[in-house]
Amino acid sequence: MNAWEDLLKLFKEWDESGVLRHVTELDAGGRKEVAAQLPAYLARESRTPGWGDWSGQVRPPLLAGVACLGGAAAVTAWMFRREFNWRSAYSVDPGRVVELLRLRPVEWQADVARRIAARTRLPDLLYWEVVAKLVREHGIDPPDDDAFKLGWLRTLSPRADPADPLFAAYGPRIFEIDGLAGIGLWRVVETVMTLLGQGALDRTSVIEGVLRRLLRDGPGAPVELAGLHDRLDLDIDESARHARDYTALLPAGPVAVADVALAQLRRLEEAGRLEEELFAEALESLTFRPEKKLLRAALSWAGDAVLRDAGRADTVLAALSQILIQDTLALQERAVRLAVKLAPKAGPEGREAIRQAAAELPEELREKISAAYGGGIAAPDLPDTPVLTAGRGPAMPPPIASPEELARELAAYSWRADAYCYERLLAGLAEWSHRDPERLRAALRPWCQPFEPSAYGYYADEVYDNVRHAVYRAFLAFASPQDSKELTGAAPRRRNPWMPGAPERLYHRRALELVTPFEEGTGYPVLLATPTAGTGGLDPSALLDRLELLEAEGVRALPADLAQALLRLPRRCSPSDVERAARLTSEAGRRCAAWMRDGGLADPGVSVSVRPAVHSWQWQDLSVELTPPAPGLPEQVRDLFELRDGHTYALTWWSLVLPANREFAAAHLIGHLVTSMEASDQQTQVLAVLAHGDGPPGPAMAHALVSGMGRARAAERAAATDALLTLAARGEVPARELAEAITALVTADLVKLNRVVSALDDATQAGAYEAVWAVIAHVLEGLLPKEGERPRAGVADLLAAGARAARIAGVRAHLPQVAAVAARKGSSRLVLEARRLAHLIGSPGPGR
Repeated sequence: MNAWEDLLKLFKEWDESGVLRHVTELDAGGRKEVAAQLPAYLARESRTPGWGDWSGQVRPPLLAGVACLGGAAAVTAWMFRREFNWRSAYSVDPGRVVELLRLRPVEWQADVARRIAARTRLPDLLYWEVVAKLVREHGIDPPDDDAFKLGWLRTLSPRADPADPLFAAYGPRIFEIDGLAGIGLWRVVETVMTLLGQGALDRTSVIEGVLRRLLRDGPGAPVELAGLHDRLDLDIDESARHARDYTALLPAGPVAVADVALAQLRRLEEAGRLEEELFAEALESLTFRPEKKLLRAALSWAGDAVLRDAGRADTVLAALSQILIQDTLALQERAVRLAVKLAPKAGPEGREAIRQAAAELPEELREKISAAYGGGIAAPDLPDTPVLTAGRGPAMPPPIASPEELARELAAYSWRADAYCYERLLAGLAEWSHRDPERLRAALRPWCQPFEPSAYGYYADEVYDNVRHAVYRAFLAFASPQDSKELTGAAPRRRNPWMPGAPERLYHRRALELVTPFEEGTGYPVLLATPTAGTGGLDPSALLDRLELLEAEGVRALPADLAQALLRLPRRCSPSDVERAARLTSEAGRRCAAWMRDGGLADPGVSVSVRPAVHSWQWQDLSVELTPPAPGLPEQVRDLFELRDGHTYALTWWSLVLPANREFAAAHLIGHLVTSMEASDQQTQVLAVLAHGDGPPGPAMAHALVSGMGRARAAERAAATDALLTLAARGEVPARELAEAITALVTADLVKLNRVVSALDDATQAGAYEAVWAVIAHVLEGLLPKEGERPRAGVADLLAAGARAARIAGVRAHLPQVAAVAARKGSSRLVLEARRLAHLIGSPGPGR
């Protein structure tokens, strides 16, 4: 046997240690032989389904290439080949890589180190330790690549050696390194404080570095550096040297950073060491911030500063004019009080700024400004709002146009794929296996050879069933029936068929039921259930065409395929389609005719209940129940009446299963959405698609929408807002059910009210103010506190959002709960917002 054949045997056994021994013992000729064979081997193996799923499979060829390829460029390119995915690259032992590189000359190693550092990228930082070892061993110049420097920062410890070449190169510029926010920066802060105490870092350089980094990153500045700045405890002279830096931090820095800057500026101003120009600039910057905390701080500073120097009145009034137009009543009241107090000292510019801003105030506050500043301040016209439209739903991508395209799509198919990719693959398999089977087999041959059971979820005595493996099984059954039969005949002791919900099981069944006809050679010429609309809907005439083709070919419809096709039909079919269906003669045709004639699947009754936890250590109890399925429904449809909780990354698939029964589909979503409020997995996109479906929305749809509105991230909430806008444009908002869902989920602490209010506010600005008002009016009934009760967080924001929607909608109404809160004594924000809303809806005003 030659060098390559010996090595290939070790590859197949996943023998990493054996590979290392073998390649280090090879002579130049043997290494050259291996180097010539490796690229083709890797290209061939990587096309095998499941390649890269196990790191032990791919590490041996990776290390063999490091040892045997010739030039530094070739070795570096080999290490970063896409076939060596994250599993192998992260799990490879850097010491073994360095051990192999040490077999080459030092200059060659330095060249490799520079090339690896240049290709290191965030956030992976692959092979960082390899380069670090080479730099420290051979005195190579530390790389200047930011990603590599970040790798050093991740390893920095309080025991760092100042003589370390990496510390000497990067320590003085520690805060210039990109990607700071992507690491555990709190640990870096503690390390810097320790190193400062040891004298390993220079204090002045650290202060300047922190401020430069905060300025550079602006809105994305890491707040941990604000904490580090506080711990540095600057004296007044150090602060004065950076007054302009602090002023520049106010407009865009995170709140924590702005707090630090403001504290330093106030300190300097109170000590008489802040230039008037910087005072005016800082105050103006604060008043343009949206955060209420900073606006309150601006008001406080403005009031104190004008007491110290009355000549600042116009500067302060200019700042107040910006706060007056903030739609927060408590801030407006404070700004009005200060503006009225300063009216006798106001110059022409200050007066005009206040008068213009006062036009946006509620009537009572506007009158106070008008009385103090010369009268005649009129209320503004209502703002223009967009025309509310439902927009277009998602589009179905085009069908696969050739066997070669189908093979490429299959090779790219992964667990991240969406339902549209799944539908295109199965439809393409049915079509091209019928139209040009030999051409399709030729295109699939590199994909399915060599045969590896693990690519289809078969591992020794255990089988993992999921949708991806079921799709692979369907393609294998066509491309290589004999290999497929081997899997079908296997009898593993354990199966792991768990899937989070019945909709996913239906996708799984549809793919897996294609295996038998392909193994038996009968085939399946067309997939009945492929949707014709992006919502999952299926045009009745398209389904009838497909059923007629099956009848002409003498092929029996597959059960899950037929069931899914029927579920995708519209709720009402045209008389001509019903008549055409009645002429079908097969069992599937007769079932379709009856389904179309009877109006499809009747909407099941849905009830949702939320029971708050009695104790802090208990979970809240959210229960979703369906009425039992009607007798005679196909098994695949009856299975959909089973609901499960949990987490899945495939929620966006689920609405396409029941496009004509939105409420039924939503019942499946609630338990998954409500348990993942902090997630950023884009699963709420299912709501935007669901809203474009059909069927009356009810409590399930309402709870699903509120769960989407309650997500922590604005981008996740946006999909729920889009769904609400679609429903509003179509006149389908279930206002009472939405209000009940908000009340129940907020009361049970499953959803944060301020997040829901934010989503409702966005819908108001987009033109859905009437629907938003209808929802908020009902929510206030359940969430406004009774006399003596502590108000829930976010209720004042809810009142303010109601006022914004009511003002645009021109609503007049009497809400006893709001009137009761408005009548209370005091000036809390809750009471003030209740008074504003009561005034708006209880007196006539311009409407639309």
